[in-house]
Amino acid sequence: MNTLIRPRKPLMALLMSLVLPGFGQLYNGEVNRAIWWFLIYCAVGVPGLALVALYVPSGLMLPALLLAVFATLSLWVYGMVDAWRSAQRQPDYVPRVWQTSGLYVIVLIMCALIVQPLFVSYIRNHQIESFRIPSLSMEPTLMHGDYIFADKRYNCPNCKQAVQRGDIAIFTYPNDRTKYYVKRIVGLPGERVQVIGNQVLIDGRSLTVTQTDWSPKGSRLADIDLVVPGGQVYVLGDNRDNSVDSRSFGAVPLQDVVGRVRQIWFSYADRTIRWNRLGKILD
Repeated sequence: MNTLIRPRKPLMALLMSLVLPGFGQLYNGEVNRAIWWFLIYCAVGVPGLALVALYVPSGLMLPALLLAVFATLSLWVYGMVDAWRSAQRQPDYVPRVWQTSGLYVIVLIMCALIVQPLFVSYIRNHQIESFRIPSLSMEPTLMHGDYIFADKRYNCPNCKQAVQRGDIAIFTYPNDRTKYYVKRIVGLPGERVQVIGNQVLIDGRSLTVTQTDWSPKGSRLADIDLVVPGGQVYVLGDNRDNSVDSRSFGAVPLQDVVGRVRQIWFSYADRTIRWNRLGKILD
């Protein structure tokens, strides 16, 4: 009798697949199958949500997001079932040289703590990222409790989307570089910005005339007259009576502008889901 023969444990295969897609297949000795399960999960999960956020029309955004989440979870569950069934088909096995607890730990660390986070980090840094709006400074465009998608294919080398006046931008807060702020870009490099009473003028032209769709008035604006330095932009909150913006911290370097708000994917405040805001495209 071969003393190396061991019983295959279907429950172990299932639990390992629960921890990491493809991990159960690796336990079953199906290396190629394990690799493909993990890669398919990575390709469908985060990229699927990113594609929905970037390309799906506003009216279809919520069902498409739910479908993407359902597809990801279904793939994960099916991988668990696949590992369970495969283990049942081979109740006894002779462990291969590499099938040791140490190697399983190394694979888990590499996939769950290195490969997958790097993949997610790439999507967040170069494609799209989600943020929650914590303040009132951009009302009524953005409300406290809105969850937004910010397009990160913006203001970067070879990016098609350059910074323009009117963009709702995500940028690094100059006074605390661990924080991100969201404001409206109103002044571009070299332009003269004037704030007179409740009126904002760019090179002598009033935003309240040329950009009436996104220029709410404020009642307590301090007078300002300046030229935006080269390589910087001037930003204001739409709710100008309740906004910390370029009036207090100055113009923002273009290199600190990291994304453009594209749409609201969820909105929740006062224990209420604001259904009318879900999927709203922002300009």
